[in-house]
Amino acid sequence: MSTVIAIDVGGTGMKCALVDSAHRVLHTERHATGRERGPEAVVQTIVDVAAGLAARGDAEAIGVVVPGVIDEVNGVARYSSNVGFRDVPLRDLLQGRLGIAATLGHDVRAGGLAEARLGAGKGRAQVLVMPIGTGIAAAHVVNGIVASGAHGAAGEIGHIVVRPGGPKCGCGLIGCLEAVASASAVERRYAELAASTLTAAEVSARIDTDPHAAQVWRETVDALADGLLTGQALYDAELIIIGGGLAESGETLLAPLRAALSEKASFHRVPEIVKAKLGDEAGCLGAALLALELLS
Repeated sequence: MSTVIAIDVGGTGMKCALVDSAHRVLHTERHATGRERGPEAVVQTIVDVAAGLAARGDAEAIGVVVPGVIDEVNGVARYSSNVGFRDVPLRDLLQGRLGIAATLGHDVRAGGLAEARLGAGKGRAQVLVMPIGTGIAAAHVVNGIVASGAHGAAGEIGHIVVRPGGPKCGCGLIGCLEAVASASAVERRYAELAASTLTAAEVSARIDTDPHAAQVWRETVDALADGLLTGQALYDAELIIIGGGLAESGETLLAPLRAALSEKASFHRVPEIVKAKLGDEAGCLGAALLALELLS
């Protein structure tokens, strides 16, 4: 039975595990990313944490996933605003320190891979996994393989323009799906309407009693349905899995989203829409799957 190291690097924290070839999690750790210390310090933390995990057992490979634009072929983090990476050869750094095979992946695509293979998409051939949190992205998984694109930037569904003339997105475009329907967008829109602040979870909980919350939720669902309609035209998925913080509202989000997508569809085959099962462990499990592929 083989064992691999898995590390999911986020803007504030790292989820780490030892996972065996039967996908059993043998050990877990969490560490602060420490991005305020700069990208070189973050890299050193990743390498040191990996070395600590390697010392716990006979790990044969390591998979690390990070946000941003990732050159998976060459193992280089080309750009990641969350942790300040620019052209960081993380795969080679890990292999040099640990002396075992290493692979570098994208956090959302790796999480989507895990959700499709081990979670809500298990047994399905064509799956689109879309986590909705501070931002919005997606992973298209076909027969257990996730596409990364020619430049490591596949799946940026959050940057489809769904509301021309809408709010400016962090990417510089106007009216992106992420700018109008992410959890952070829900919070901004509610503050704009109600002149008070609520979390996205609090907005979803108040839609039956607070007219401002109800309006924000309707707008959010409508924008998400437009984004998914475009995604479905491109990907023709049989199953769409919604994850991230906004998905924690469950059927409060999914039921109206299914209805809105069905109403908007013309020639499109409307897929099944379900909530993700793996939660915030998906990225780490995806990193383990990438590492295990090195041993197959």
